[in-house]
Amino acid sequence: SALTVLSLSLFPSQIRGSERGWRFRRSGRALRVRVFERCGMLLALMSLFSLCWKPFGRDADRVDSVGVIGSTFTAKEGKDGLLWFRDVGRYRSGDFSMAVVQANQVLEDQSQIECGPLGTFVGIYDGHGGPDASRYVCDHLFRHFQGFSFGTTTLCTRIGSYASCLRFLVCAAILAESHGVVTSETIERAFRQTEEGYMALVSGLWNARPQIASAGTCCLVGVIFQQTLFVANVGDSRVVLGKKVGNTGGVAAIQLSTEHNANLEAVRQELKELHPHDPQIVVLKHGVWRVKGIIQVSRSIGDVYLKNAQFNREPLNAKFRLPEPMNMPILSANPTILSHALQPNDSFLIFASDGLWEHLSNEKAVDIVNSNPHAGSAKRLIKAALLEAARKREMRYSDLRKIDKKVRRHFHDDISVIVLFLNHDLISRGTVLNPSLSIRSALDH
Repeated sequence: SALTVLSLSLFPSQIRGSERGWRFRRSGRALRVRVFERCGMLLALMSLFSLCWKPFGRDADRVDSVGVIGSTFTAKEGKDGLLWFRDVGRYRSGDFSMAVVQANQVLEDQSQIECGPLGTFVGIYDGHGGPDASRYVCDHLFRHFQGFSFGTTTLCTRIGSYASCLRFLVCAAILAESHGVVTSETIERAFRQTEEGYMALVSGLWNARPQIASAGTCCLVGVIFQQTLFVANVGDSRVVLGKKVGNTGGVAAIQLSTEHNANLEAVRQELKELHPHDPQIVVLKHGVWRVKGIIQVSRSIGDVYLKNAQFNREPLNAKFRLPEPMNMPILSANPTILSHALQPNDSFLIFASDGLWEHLSNEKAVDIVNSNPHAGSAKRLIKAALLEAARKREMRYSDLRKIDKKVRRHFHDDISVIVLFLNHDLISRGTVLNPSLSIRSALDH
């Protein structure tokens, strides 16, 4: 590798093949000084390489829960009652718009954008049963993805565990072989490790906070790597592509994500096939299909009370406990993953929690974004959904805005929206002139 050649040039007389090992000149202190000087040079160059490998901004650089790091743009951020928004900003492949409106007493939705020289990561985490799972996923999923896909473990952490320069060089050579790559497998591994981490958290808090076992979250992730979009999903959040149609000025709405909600016939059939001896695996209650009569989604991160029998017992609240023994996991955390080669007529992407899609069709959402300026797109979509929610209850939007959180949940859910506009000139440049960005929606209002 390039790093191996570099190390040989830094230590020309000391390295003569693995069979000879190190051959030091017997010059005592002078030798040690030269070795440490050269190690210092290599460490400095390794630090430089690490900047090239690092695809996204580090979590340690985050300013605060809604801060932006390394940004090269101006963006209007604000609040309007229970609505938080960032009207427009610039990520590596174009403009973005982001917004969230709170309905629950404690905001259960979380969302984030991370981008840098090698890619862009978007996450929408629609929590239920409290904010614990969605906050955990927002804190950990990207870190796991970043490590699996790009080998971005802090160099100082790795190097600190190596006592000798020889072992350091071996470590450095191994790191040099890690080239940044995104695959369905790296995304799936990140989901799996996040799920395992949350289950370990529940286990540690079981005696003190057993209800954390009933918290879970839908998880929608989009990754733009080179000229490919990866979409991974568990639950019923959704991403819709706005695709230009010829020269008409029209834009078609194309849903890219697969949803896991028991109200879909295909999901009910899948559950019945997985649990052929359980006639109550899906139950219709008040016109809504639910898994075991409890929850609508069939896949999630968290909800460990429906995945591990040790968490489906006292002191968990009785409404979550099953009447019969649980012999196998009922819910899954395995994401459905799609890859899409970005085309010049792919105009924008709308990522949103199901609170938006409950009130707006894919076509309506795409039309709203296409018919208006980039700035304020996410906020505009949320307001359109709230207008529809008010109309369904035969009330004015102005009256809905006056209703405080918690009571507001009777009218609509928490709603998170991220719109990414696709600039194909920037996408085709690859790693050239890409601002770093790390942003997370407001934790609460």
